[in-house]
Amino acid sequence: MALSTQDALIYLMIVSAWSDTAMSEVELQRIEDQILRLPVFAGFDTERLEEVANSCVDTLNGPQGLDGVLDAAVAAIPHRLQDTAYALAVEIAASDLRLEQEELRYLEMVRDRLEIDRLTTAAIEASARARYRRAH
Repeated sequence: MALSTQDALIYLMIVSAWSDTAMSEVELQRIEDQILRLPVFAGFDTERLEEVANSCVDTLNGPQGLDGVLDAAVAAIPHRLQDTAYALAVEIAASDLRLEQEELRYLEMVRDRLEIDRLTTAAIEASARARYRRAH
């Protein structure tokens, strides 16, 4: 079954949160916040979030694993939302204020599969760093 665009974006955020082997409460809350406030999720039934998350995990644990999740998600995201997809993945990875090597590798995989240029990805990454920088 093909994913909807919104489901695909959620898949990328969920895997971003789990890419360091643990989804923190901060990351889970950030996913929910993004779904509630961003225009790209307008009309998404938040009651479906658990169902979408479980489907993502099932795909991850299936025979195609991470490649299957990425293939399905990228196929469902229109070209005009490729940068949005990457920005959401970066946002979730950065939300707990530390990026582990696994998260960086995952973001690299997402970046390589999406059709966005390096300048755009660098700007997205710099923007996330600026938003999550602490005063002390």
